[in-house]
Amino acid sequence: MSGIPHDHYEPKSNFEKWLDERLPIVGLIYGTIMIPTPKNLNWMWIWGIVLAFCLVLQIVTGIILAMHYTPHVSMAFDSVEHIMRDVNGGWAIRYVHANGAALFFAAVYLHIFRGLYYGSYKAPREITWIIGMIIYLCMMGTAFMGYVLPWGQMSFWGATVITGLFGAIPGIGEAIQTWLLGGPAVDNATLNRFFSLHYLLPFVIAALVAVHIWAFHTTGNSNPSGVEVRRGSKEEAKKDTVPFWPYYVIKDLLALVVILIIFTAFVGFMPNFLGDPDNYKMANPLQTPAHIVPEWYFLPFYAILRAFTADVMIVKIAGFVTGGIIDAKFFGVLAMFGAIAVMAVVPWLDTSSVRSGKYRPMFKWFFWILAADFMFLMWLGAMPAQAPYSTWSLYAAFYWFGYFLVILPLLGVLEKPLTPPKTIEEDFDSHYPPKDASASTPAE
Repeated sequence: MSGIPHDHYEPKSNFEKWLDERLPIVGLIYGTIMIPTPKNLNWMWIWGIVLAFCLVLQIVTGIILAMHYTPHVSMAFDSVEHIMRDVNGGWAIRYVHANGAALFFAAVYLHIFRGLYYGSYKAPREITWIIGMIIYLCMMGTAFMGYVLPWGQMSFWGATVITGLFGAIPGIGEAIQTWLLGGPAVDNATLNRFFSLHYLLPFVIAALVAVHIWAFHTTGNSNPSGVEVRRGSKEEAKKDTVPFWPYYVIKDLLALVVILIIFTAFVGFMPNFLGDPDNYKMANPLQTPAHIVPEWYFLPFYAILRAFTADVMIVKIAGFVTGGIIDAKFFGVLAMFGAIAVMAVVPWLDTSSVRSGKYRPMFKWFFWILAADFMFLMWLGAMPAQAPYSTWSLYAAFYWFGYFLVILPLLGVLEKPLTPPKTIEEDFDSHYPPKDASASTPAE
């Protein structure tokens, strides 16, 4: 499975040999848990197991909730109340599912930004990165459709606003919007479609996760030094790696336990902290909320969507060049999806020969500004669409695009990086010197 030289599964008993000849599942599991893993991974490599746990948690709790949910506009809101009040443990299952989505996105953002900092997207891991971004898009779609299901005020109007974005596409926009909604407006057909897709997409994500794991098992894990595992021989590879079991499994499980303690406390003591009060009112198509706010994990891109108004010069230029085909609304949609697309193509935008940000002094400054910019956009997305927030959103959006489209390509030419270690073993020994080298000198 892996391109790194390592020990392969050898069946011993007659039953193991019989099974391996017909269904080599034991060998597949062995190759997965015993895969050679760079021994210098730090604590930012824990998010993979957290994300895997979140996916399983969301699927299991989602299936249970679907047993009691009614996808009909006249009964959806009441069925959620039924789950909360009458189903044994229903309140806990719903709160775990709702807050589990928040944990899922928090972990995926840390996972993505870790990859951006350490250059995990660079060759030969471009496909792994792209599959990861597809998973992220599927997560966004699943979360959006799930947010509609409680059929509260924010659910209804959030669906109205977001699906309305597709109507901004010239020529085919209205047809796409009608197809998504199942009619001219958000109604019962919309709720049924969103429920079906919300139930289906997690299994698509699970399949993509399997391909994602297969991809990085083929190329090997990235690591903080950005140096590849030596592949000349099994002995050389063993100097750079340790088996995933038991070393990283135990480490990841410890991190998962700590995170779950915090998550359990959050669910138990403040389960509605991230919810919007308007979503505890039944959907009313005749009463628009004063301020429509999506879930926190959509806010950065929602801020970018709203930043490009008709007064912005680049929008005016785009409208003039295209003869009015690209208006402010369509430009905002392009900017929102473009903000995600530039992350997907970052393997070809970063021109530096050094993979890890640890050895790129100039890159570090711009990266941490990007991280702060992302948090700033998140805050701006929750603010009213008026000055000065709209102006600040525009500046923050320009930095986001500028980082990927201008700064990263130029840094590869202008930056003078530090010299990374020659091997992973050298990087590991610099942090954890061998015992004989660190032994104290005998007293005279």
